[in-house]
Amino acid sequence: MKHLAHRLVAVAVILHGLSSIVFATDADWKVGMASAVITPKEPVMLAGYASRNEPFSGVLDELHAKALALEDATGQRALILTADLIGFTAEVGDPIRERIAAEAGIPRERILLNASHTHTGPALMLQRREGGTATDEQTAASIAYTRQLQDACVKLAGEAIGRLQAARLSVGGGVVNFPMNRREFTEKGIILGVNPRGLVDRGVSVLRIEAADGKLIGVLFRATCHNTTFGSKDNQISGDFAGSAQAHIERALPGVQAMFMQGFAGDTNPYPNSLNDPAKRPAVEIARAHGAELGGEVVRVLKTSLKPVNGPLTIAHDKAKLPLQKRPSQDELQNLAKTAGSWKKWVAGRMLAEATANQPPQTHHEAPVSVWQFGGDLTMIGLSGEVVVDYAHLIESAIGPLNLWLAGYCHDTFGYVPSARVLDEGGYETRGLYTGGIGFFAPEAEGVLIEKIRELAKLAGRGE
Repeated sequence: MKHLAHRLVAVAVILHGLSSIVFATDADWKVGMASAVITPKEPVMLAGYASRNEPFSGVLDELHAKALALEDATGQRALILTADLIGFTAEVGDPIRERIAAEAGIPRERILLNASHTHTGPALMLQRREGGTATDEQTAASIAYTRQLQDACVKLAGEAIGRLQAARLSVGGGVVNFPMNRREFTEKGIILGVNPRGLVDRGVSVLRIEAADGKLIGVLFRATCHNTTFGSKDNQISGDFAGSAQAHIERALPGVQAMFMQGFAGDTNPYPNSLNDPAKRPAVEIARAHGAELGGEVVRVLKTSLKPVNGPLTIAHDKAKLPLQKRPSQDELQNLAKTAGSWKKWVAGRMLAEATANQPPQTHHEAPVSVWQFGGDLTMIGLSGEVVVDYAHLIESAIGPLNLWLAGYCHDTFGYVPSARVLDEGGYETRGLYTGGIGFFAPEAEGVLIEKIRELAKLAGRGE
């Protein structure tokens, strides 16, 4: 595999193990933005809860995909595309990036996809899922929608690039209170519940985007919390709190495009949500309250003095080869399938099918990792999968705590990425892969991922 590095003089060099390193020089920016409604027009299955067995029954609010195109002073371009979706798998997201690269000339390594992880958005697929319960008709509808979504994302990227204009960037942060660690310890083990003493990231990252004349035209913001205010019994389309937050900002600041990025939310849920609200409010009311809190905090931060973000924009991208645990024996898998909860039964069933068919066990999973270095002012790290919040502290220890923007659910939502601590404790977040294969991550995966982030941050120029 060839890995390219692009420098100012446009000389390409081969860098072993790296997909792209791109250097620019100046602090001036051009920015273009675009937005599109991606609410399905036909009934499709919603993603997030396996117990649903009917297409969505209504629309509470529209879903959106949004694009932010960036160009630094040397003409190097990059693109961030966000969406009110459960996640982009490699099957769905890779063709989007490849088509944008072909049509817009932006290398795919400079295109970052991020999903809000709403559990009230459409299921995405391009073929029937192994072990899935959807009917042929439901599967066909989901495939048709997914193809339409891919087309819409590619078109959106082109629109954003076509609107590039001189701009200024600045960054700041705030705080919200509703994210809650969900790994509740009980006498019977760890459940998905409420853990007030558990680790959580309540920080809000805010990137202000101004036109050359100082007019506010956009904001990219990040928070860290599962988009699960709605439960499995809720079967209407919604962007949940992330969609409500974007709508809140755009109502408060007419003409501004608001874009949400999800953080390391693997073990964080909103509190309260539809399952544990003391006031027993409807889920939509709770979601909009959380959205108003988050959106209001972003609006507040935008009105403060923020730190200018200068170039160059340097992007390093690669895949971390994360080791998986040894596949359990057939006897162990059979026992697991009989005694465990639904997710363990599903994993055990998949592994048993592989073993019965004499398929070799998967030994590792290659997880995309991106580091975007904005001069010396901001380091944006985009990890794939459902990353638990431990990794925020691990990354801070590895490369320093300052000027970090930490995003999960980028490029490929393949499964959960637990830390070694979470693996040792157990719980739902240890389930590992659910697309791109099957397997539980080994404790050593933590060190491999952190070392890859450290390597890419250095190559991108963090701290230099």
